[in-house]
Amino acid sequence: MKISKIILLILTIVFVGIQFIPTKRNQSDSVPNTDFMIVNNVPNNIKATLQTSCYDCHSNNTSYPWYNTVQPVAWFLENHIEEGKAELNFSEWDNYSNRRKKSKLKSIVSQIKDNKMPLSSYTFIHKEAVLDNTKRQEILNYITELKDSL
Repeated sequence: MKISKIILLILTIVFVGIQFIPTKRNQSDSVPNTDFMIVNNVPNNIKATLQTSCYDCHSNNTSYPWYNTVQPVAWFLENHIEEGKAELNFSEWDNYSNRRKKSKLKSIVSQIKDNKMPLSSYTFIHKEAVLDNTKRQEILNYITELKDSL
């Protein structure tokens, strides 16, 4: 019994201690001129869907949930956002070459068709980010049309 109390005390101290380790915040006060929405003059219905379902992980401005201040969750979110931005960053869209843009658009279509995006780990908590059939088809049509116009 005494060992379990010691272990619980150590775990509590470690948990409290890691709360003081900061994480980087992925937030910006402005939208750059290179942003996907600005460059492509995106229709409002598509814009709203992208903002809700994609931009938290694939832009320079994340809307953080309340639990982002609790470690180790904050580390997980920070890592997830960094990985998402490394793959596709809508805020830096116009810095991509046309070839890379086409490749990214093709990948977006593939990921959405295969129900890989948005991630289920994201939509589990963010129910508003789930793409119903109508939203999915609107995004697919828009992205395909954009890809074909490049």
